[in-house]
Amino acid sequence: MNLRKATALAVITLMMAASATPAFAVSKEIIQLQTQVQDLADRIAHMQQSFDERMGVMRNLVEQSTDNVNKLSLSLQGMQKQLQQQNSDAQAKVDQVSGQIQTLNDSVDELKARLAKASKQLDDIQSQQQNMLQPAQTTPGSAPAAAPVNPAAQAPPADVLYNNALRDYNSARYELALSQFQDYLKFYPTTDLAGNAQYYIADMEYRSGNFEAAVTDYDKVLEQFPGGNKAAAAQLKKGYSLLELGRKDAGVKELNALIQRYPRTIEATQARERLHKLGASAARPATHKTH
Repeated sequence: MNLRKATALAVITLMMAASATPAFAVSKEIIQLQTQVQDLADRIAHMQQSFDERMGVMRNLVEQSTDNVNKLSLSLQGMQKQLQQQNSDAQAKVDQVSGQIQTLNDSVDELKARLAKASKQLDDIQSQQQNMLQPAQTTPGSAPAAAPVNPAAQAPPADVLYNNALRDYNSARYELALSQFQDYLKFYPTTDLAGNAQYYIADMEYRSGNFEAAVTDYDKVLEQFPGGNKAAAAQLKKGYSLLELGRKDAGVKELNALIQRYPRTIEATQARERLHKLGASAARPATHKTH
């Protein structure tokens, strides 16, 4: 029941009460009734005004709260987009730095190969000089001994074979690069670049989606060339390969092992990023106590 209906009901009630009074008191009662009705109407009007004012205040408060919530929601959305963009930029920078380091490692490998070639040439020159200084010792009537056959002599020089394979790898000619790296391991399995050749073989298998073979060949890098400069990268890619095969527990374990073994490398940073995306916790680097 609103205020107007209440006012009408009050007036009717007072009029009915007035009709029950004696005739001689009608004039006086009517005046009192009119006074009471007017007073009641004033009070009701005041209450209506007060109610309207309070409703207006509450309406303003609700509108202000709604505006504040909308502004806060927009601000949170903006912050979320900004964080996502920052994460994307950070990941892009990590990938870019990783690619630059990979290129730098390749350049270092090529430089090592050239140095090895120069060292071999110096050794050959020294051997020739020694042979020229020492007279041939042969018995009369005997033929000179046949020189032993070196299998590596049938292959291109180590630096030429490796550089050709690396060039084809960087040019995405993977079939040719794979054959050349395999030849390098066949003829030069004990050189400093043998571990790199094994890594690139595994990496080409990873790129082609042959993750089972990639895991096996990354393992060869870790087992046969643990001190090589591709060990950390091999362990990272082995973890990735295990994840691609759906072996999440094994992949997470491999990435955590990488973080503990090579905590300050770019590969460890990439491993932490991948674990974060998987919702897995990253291991803390091992600490060594000093006595």
